[in-house]
Amino acid sequence: MDTITHLTAELHNPIIKKRRASAKQLGKSANLSAIQPLMSALSDSHSGVRCEVVQALGRLGDSAAIAGLIIALADKDVTVREAAIAAIGKIKDRNAVCPLIRCLDDKNTTIRIGAAEVLGRLGDSRAIEPLKKLASDPFADVRETAEAAIHKLQKRL
Repeated sequence: MDTITHLTAELHNPIIKKRRASAKQLGKSANLSAIQPLMSALSDSHSGVRCEVVQALGRLGDSAAIAGLIIALADKDVTVREAAIAAIGKIKDRNAVCPLIRCLDDKNTTIRIGAAEVLGRLGDSRAIEPLKKLASDPFADVRETAEAAIHKLQKRL
């Protein structure tokens, strides 16, 4: 059994630690055949495994992982959502613009900040108006990040 096949099988191991380690190694493998098994593991019952899976998809850095990362943006666990935003920021795929715009309404401040930062980096002008709505956010960090993202986007126009 080759390494990728073994690691993929380990994504179903009953031991959480082994599933996490497998996801991490698949992410480091640079083998794009790991994307599908990792995307299947996004439904793991343990948030720590889902978080590691999202990080692995980001490390693989391929647009084929975007669909899974977009799904992870809606995860109930904030650390999984944070990891998904960071992974999308690494891959820089504009297909994630609309889902990231939806994250600007997240109740979690860190999610709003992360989404604003990544939207600024993606360079898609569709994000300007939604980012402007954050000007009235109760948290200064959110307002400042949104303002910086808008500035980046407007410079590209």
